[in-house]
Amino acid sequence: MLLGITLLYVGAVLVLNSIWLAGRIEDREIIVINVAVAAISTSVALGLTVGAVDQEGVRNAAMTLLFAITYGWVAYNRATGCDGRGLGWFSLFVAITVLPMAFVAVSPSLWGVWMAASWAAWSTLWFIYFLELGLGWHIRKLTVAATFATGVLTGWLPGLLYLHGVMP
Repeated sequence: MLLGITLLYVGAVLVLNSIWLAGRIEDREIIVINVAVAAISTSVALGLTVGAVDQEGVRNAAMTLLFAITYGWVAYNRATGCDGRGLGWFSLFVAITVLPMAFVAVSPSLWGVWMAASWAAWSTLWFIYFLELGLGWHIRKLTVAATFATGVLTGWLPGLLYLHGVMP
């Protein structure tokens, strides 16, 4: 169930961050959801670490912390007025780090295919953040669309399906 909770709130934060990036939510308002999801993701990662009995469990906790740090950093930048370049370069690190998960997660089930596609989408999204924040590329429309689509398709909907027992 921890996966369902994490996916639901990752979906929420990505959808709301896309709306914020589109200029529909103020900087100081977007802090709340980013702090909340950073805390939820950190709690889930700690739970995964405590319950880990093998390398896979520790890896899943480490990957979850990458999400938590990202959302915490977004909140910090909004609270302090930082320009996001540091987050952009961290996003490159994360994009490269999570890419192998797209291959590790593959299995012959629908869930395994979805997980692999999700890791590839998350890696791509973090790379887009690197391009915009780290390198200063002016690709805001792409960033908004990619953030929204990734939030709905890899977080919100799968999280709901998982929590309602439709996905394993």
